[in-house]
Amino acid sequence: MSDAAERTEHDERGARGAEAGGGEDAVRRERRAGAPGPAGTEAAEVPGRGLRERRVAAHRGARRVLAAPGFGTTLRERLALLDGAAELYDLDEASDMYGNGIVEALEEKTAALLGTEAAAFFPTGTMAQQVALRCWAGRTGDPAVALHGLSHPELHERNAFSLVSGLRPVRLTSEPRIPTAEEVRGFEEPFGALMLELPLREAGFVLPTWEELTEVVDAARERDAVVHFDGARLWESTVHFGRSAAEIAGLADSVYVSFYKSLKGYGGAALAGPRTLIEEARAWRHRYGGEVFQQFPTVLSALAGLERELPRLPEYVAHARVVAAALREGFAAAGLPWARVHPEVPHTHEFQVWLPYEAEVVGEAAVRQGEETGTLLFSRGWQTPGPGLAVTEVGVEAAGLRWTADDVRAAVADFAARLTGPPALAAG
Repeated sequence: MSDAAERTEHDERGARGAEAGGGEDAVRRERRAGAPGPAGTEAAEVPGRGLRERRVAAHRGARRVLAAPGFGTTLRERLALLDGAAELYDLDEASDMYGNGIVEALEEKTAALLGTEAAAFFPTGTMAQQVALRCWAGRTGDPAVALHGLSHPELHERNAFSLVSGLRPVRLTSEPRIPTAEEVRGFEEPFGALMLELPLREAGFVLPTWEELTEVVDAARERDAVVHFDGARLWESTVHFGRSAAEIAGLADSVYVSFYKSLKGYGGAALAGPRTLIEEARAWRHRYGGEVFQQFPTVLSALAGLERELPRLPEYVAHARVVAAALREGFAAAGLPWARVHPEVPHTHEFQVWLPYEAEVVGEAAVRQGEETGTLLFSRGWQTPGPGLAVTEVGVEAAGLRWTADDVRAAVADFAARLTGPPALAAG
């Protein structure tokens, strides 16, 4: 199958979330135009079967993984998420219709966790953030939204801000870090809203310090701009900041959070903020087609995530730091030049690994390790950010807590032994 044909087939399957561990963003990342990722590679010894399909199969069959997210599992396994649902909500209550009942209960719980006056449930974060920012644009009179060049709307939403919502995104920076207060103060054109993605996923799930974040927010206020947080992964940012989710959200005028990324729900998002904003957002939610007839399965899964996964996220973050350190040690012992774990001390329970090989080489080694040993150290796809470089994301969840540092180092040694050919970059 040609690269173009496989990308077409991949597009048709993308919404199914078959990527083990990567979610919808990883599916999009592998098919992004011009990105020679694993979706366009084939294993020579398995004609017609792509590396991505082998990776998903290896993940399903592995005895040991660092994370076991719902993406790529069977419907039966996903339905099991609702086992014990009666402990989450009174199942004898009437089912929801157009956002009442259990949906309102989730909204109230989310607002309480984030310390806001109200919250509204949305089927997607893409819709929630467009609605939030167009509402703010109506209040400020300025459709310009200052954001990062690596933010989700800029890379993964097909220019929806401008094409659908009449907003005008302007890039503060494209550096692999959160924008600075100086960049906000010194930006050469006006903007009505500042949007900050916390953490910034494409840069390695990175976060600023608490002091840096408050300075950036203050700089926006000095320009009379409102502040909106893209908090798809805000839940796991509390450890790095040493603050509660409510304290973090309290810095912004509005915040979006996801229920399916770290919380493992079936989907859905919430927009939280002042009651007047949320009331207007509900009207726009209807106009955007987000007033779904019944949503109780997705909402129950979100309640399950808040009850079961949210309390465990700090434990995942702590162990991710153990895993990251052991990976660095393992790469050094294996003599791999230019190997990098980024950030060296992860800010959340997810981080990047960079290796001096072409993506198809490390991708093949990773899949072979899973197929032949039942241990899948790297379960997500590899991308090529530049010649002779490959990067992947690593997440540590409940399954990863069973790994000791010695386990990680041993898995790295086995993985490195499977790499074919010399590194594409020589040590300097």
